[in-house]
Amino acid sequence: MNISREIAPHLPYLRRFARALCGSQKSGDAYVVATLEALIADIDAFPSNMSAKVGLYHLFMASWSSIALNVDDRPEDDDETSPAQRNVSLLTPRSRQAFLLRTVEGFSAEDVADILSVSPPEVDALISQAGREIAERVATDVLIIEDEALIAQDIEFIARDLGHQVIGVARTHREAVELAKSRRPGLILADIQLADGSSGLNAVNEMLRSFDCPVIFITAFPERLLTGERPEPAFLISKPYKVDTVKATISQALFFERKATRVA
Repeated sequence: MNISREIAPHLPYLRRFARALCGSQKSGDAYVVATLEALIADIDAFPSNMSAKVGLYHLFMASWSSIALNVDDRPEDDDETSPAQRNVSLLTPRSRQAFLLRTVEGFSAEDVADILSVSPPEVDALISQAGREIAERVATDVLIIEDEALIAQDIEFIARDLGHQVIGVARTHREAVELAKSRRPGLILADIQLADGSSGLNAVNEMLRSFDCPVIFITAFPERLLTGERPEPAFLISKPYKVDTVKATISQALFFERKATRVA
């Protein structure tokens, strides 16, 4: 395998990860350079049992973790620091690494386990820890729009378990809009097909005319929103969902302070 050719397409993404992990462009880029220099010095250090991308991130984390200061320290905070980077600085180092790898870089739990040299259950625990730590920082009022009682109850438990307050559960368009008017939510978790035949999508669009907040759609009909012909939601979870997926998506939506835009 030509390692330089294999890893080249992944370097921009590694730089993005390094900057988020370190909290600054300068430090992040320096660690990427150090990783590449170490690889040039010892090409056999590249793990042959991993894909090029996973192996590259694994080497980077091994290099980063070899510096004792990084094991316990927080990212830098300078003029380049974005709101998301300031939020990431609040996470403990290991949960920060797992959270960024899973939610920003899009690695599977198994790949994150290989990168960090831990087990998949440990990755799940780290992601859950990150969710709790984020909630301590960005805990908010949550509105749930869901007509199936058991699913609504399950979603409410997930949100509360992360430290958020659920202001209400709406089963129809009208209930959702009235709840939002009386107690403006900081996060909306919405289905798109409601009990009376109304649309959760229309309810969300109506609310977003009055205020901004992140919206996560949880639906059995994702194809209705993923047409490629109109604005699509930033956060979309398909039913049946996994609890860890919902937790990670809630944390990601609040962590990156991404407001929703109306979806046609």
